[in-house]
Amino acid sequence: MIAWLTNQIALIYLPTMAVTSSSNLARAAALFHALSDETRLEILEKLRNGEQCVCELTDVLKAAQSRLSFHLRVLKDAGLIRDRPEGRWMYYALNEEALEDAEELIRTLKKAAKGARSANPCC
Repeated sequence: MIAWLTNQIALIYLPTMAVTSSSNLARAAALFHALSDETRLEILEKLRNGEQCVCELTDVLKAAQSRLSFHLRVLKDAGLIRDRPEGRWMYYALNEEALEDAEELIRTLKKAAKGARSANPCC
């Protein structure tokens, strides 16, 4: 528990990816929530090959349209993907900026973990 609190304090005061405001904490929570589901990770994997139509994703993932729409909404709300309409279809692609944010957050957590290892335990 003490190590966890040490990491929390380090995160709050680290100057790099400032997880210092409630909006940054909410952003981090949304990113991790979006990444916490196997189906959403599978969608991101499929989008690694470039933009795809929702109909292609439905076929490849063998998912009902309503289920897929839910997962796409979570990914979009987290900013991990972007969409664009074309005719009657919606096309989805990875959002590089959001992935860079997630990478920076992980880097910050990693630095905090390294710092916590060298800190003296208080108890």
